[in-house]
Amino acid sequence: MAKGDSSFKLIANNKKAYHDYFIEDKYEAGISLYGTEIKALRTGKCSVKESYIRIENGEVYIVGMHISPYEKGNIFNRDPLRTRKLLLHRKEIRKLAGKITEHGYTIVPLQVYLKGSLVKVEIGLAKGKKLYDKRQDIAKKDARREAERDFKVRNL
Repeated sequence: MAKGDSSFKLIANNKKAYHDYFIEDKYEAGISLYGTEIKALRTGKCSVKESYIRIENGEVYIVGMHISPYEKGNIFNRDPLRTRKLLLHRKEIRKLAGKITEHGYTIVPLQVYLKGSLVKVEIGLAKGKKLYDKRQDIAKKDARREAERDFKVRNL
């Protein structure tokens, strides 16, 4: 994913995933959508906070991703929470399926973005954090924030 690219536009980000999981590997997947869903995504109406990814019969699906209905879509609008198919190479799907059979691994959506004219989903192979890991992350973030605040005060 070329984030410096001018054709990259972030639609939705899942900050909660970084808080709840250690992200070990990232993949870029296409997503199978209908016309009104793409139009709604171009206006930025999408949420991946409560969504998760499931592998069934060698195919990858995103469940719980909310795409708000397009205002001018009338009868062509689909269910906002419907299960959508993700497009990955067979080799990547087999690798992910093998990893999630191990204890503690899951697949979470990290962000949804436009890459050129295509809608892409960045998914991550993740391992759940324990409570003490989350506390350590919060402590590090607070320490960094405090250091930045001190630096800003000194340079005024």
